This record gives sequence, C-alpha cells and structure tokens, in this order.
Amino acid sequence: MPKLDRYLSAEFARAVLAALVVLAMVSLGGVFADVIAEMARGKLPPSLLLSQLGLRLLGHLPMILPLALLLGVSLAVGRLYRDSEMFVLTAIGVGPQRLLRPLLWVVVPVLVVIALCSLWLGPMSIRLARSMVAEANRNLLVAGLEPGRFTALANGGVAYVGQMSADGTRLQRVFLFHERNDRIDVATAQNGELSHDHGERLLTLLDGFRVEGPAAGTALDYRLMRYRRNELVLPPADAGSRSDAPELQPTSALLRDPSPPARAELHWRLASPLLALALALLAVPMARSLPRQSRHGAILLAFLVYLVNLMLIILGTRWLAEGRLPTALGLWWLLLPLLAVAVWRYVRDGQLPRRRGRR
Repeated sequence: MPKLDRYLSAEFARAVLAALVVLAMVSLGGVFADVIAEMARGKLPPSLLLSQLGLRLLGHLPMILPLALLLGVSLAVGRLYRDSEMFVLTAIGVGPQRLLRPLLWVVVPVLVVIALCSLWLGPMSIRLARSMVAEANRNLLVAGLEPGRFTALANGGVAYVGQMSADGTRLQRVFLFHERNDRIDVATAQNGELSHDHGERLLTLLDGFRVEGPAAGTALDYRLMRYRRNELVLPPADAGSRSDAPELQPTSALLRDPSPPARAELHWRLASPLLALALALLAVPMARSLPRQSRHGAILLAFLVYLVNLMLIILGTRWLAEGRLPTALGLWWLLLPLLAVAVWRYVRDGQLPRRRGRR
C-alpha cells in the first residue's frame, strides 16, 4: 500500500473509531437506563445486568455504526480541508476521487461488521437476551427474590420470603402484597412451593391467611380468610415478547416467510449496510470546506442527513409491516436513489463546471 493510502486510511480509521466510542458510550447510557428501569419494575433480575447491557448494545450496533462511519469520515476529510492538506494533495494531482481506495480500506470492514450484526449477531443477541430473562423468571431465586428482603414483582406487587431452598422451589414465611383497582390483597403463608403448569408459574401457599380490602382504609369492607392451600398464578415476565416475533427470527427464516411483518423486518436488516455505504460516500463531498473554516456545519449536516434517512427507513418499515407498501417494493424506493445520489455526488466532487462555448 502506498504511503499516502496508509496515511489517509489511518486518518479515517482513527476518526471513525473515535466517533464509534462516543456513540457507543451514549448508547450504553440509554441502554443502562432502560435496564435499570426494568429492574426497578421487577421485570429484570439484577443478576443479568451486565449480560443484558452487552447483548442489547450489540443489537444497537446496526444503527450506531452507520452514524459513526458518517461522522468519522466527515471529521477526517474536514480536517484535511481545514489544515490545507487536501489543497496540497489537489495541487500535486491527488483529487477527492483519489480518496476512494483508502476510504474503502476502512469502509469495507465496517460494512462487513454492520452486515454481520444486522443479519446475524443482532437478532441472535435479542433472542438470547429475552431467553435469559425468561429462564431467570422461571426461578424465583434467580429472578431476584432473596431471603430476608422485599422484592418488587412484575405486576407491581411486593414479595417477601424468610427462607428459600437452594433451587428456589420451596419457600418459608412468605408474604405477598398486591394492589389493584384501589383494593389491596395481602397473603401470608408458613410454607410455599413454586411449580410450572402449561408454561405458567404457580405459587402454592400452605397454611396461611389472606386479607382483602380497600386501599384507602376508609370503608369497613375487609375480608379475612384462612386457608390450608392457596394456588396463585405469578404474572409473566413480559407478555409482549413472543417467540414468533419477526425481530426474534433468524434471517434465513425471514427469507422463507412471505408475510408483511417478516418482509418488513428483512428489509430493515438489509437497510443498515446499504445506508452505511451511501453515507460513507456522501461524507466526502459534504465535508468539503475552506481552510480554517469551522467543521461544525458539516457535522450538523451529516447528522441531519443520517436522521432524515433513518426516519424514512423506520417509516417505510412500518408501512411494510402494515401492508401499506407492496413487499416487492420494500425499502428499495429509498435505498437505491440514496446510493445513486451518493455515487453521483462522490464522482462529481472536485470537478470544475464545464464552460459552455460562446457562439
């Protein structure tokens, strides 16, 4: 590889890596906030914090990497113009089109990573994350119910267990509290057993009391019951995470599924690498500037271009899933013109306008 190509490739790689680190930290903060919120609502066991952060961040990479590529290339090319390096290269016969080879040395590996994350690693990480949560919620011990501590449940209730067996199926000194429709329901038991029946989690309470009444405490409408055996159905961890959801299916299964939701998910996964390629080509002409000119305008323009295209992709995916767009059209109405404009802008960058001859 010529020295110039090595120098330009290193500049592009450093800028893209810096942008990726910043965007990954921002995304990690958002994912961390979501995970903490689910833990506070009792939907996520605390023991799965780190694994959920990693798996969910991996699922966000197909959206992070195209923006990192766009911002990184824009920063690198903008620095070349700002420090007059690009004008020196142009003076010796190296124009903007000469940047294509060192640019591809950086863009192609990133495109491969985006394709792998979008088509394979991303869906796999989502499936694994949800399966880990579902498996953890089958066991009260793993789900965060610790002896001697009050624990919030997924339905807004509170549970307390004095002692628990090693496998989490046998309980002692159980306390359950639940509030619904301005009424409270409190159950206590000396012993309890956790079992499964047709996919439901059943908690069997033995030798206890149950009190039901108004939450405000103003009316004398209370009921006290003593029972020898009381079976309760524990709330599911997440009613919205179906195993047949399109976002959980592998890409090979989506290729065989002709339904609109499956086709929409397939086009969503294909859009990420194509969007990244178009944005990388657009970054070079958009970053053109005068020496010592501020590059914040180019960065803002690049971010707006990414945001507009992402919103259009999300809108097109929703229309595909709802059947408002034909599946044969997919997202090609957006991606193909975007790629054509990107190639045209890159080829035309740096060319002087032709003067029309006078008659």
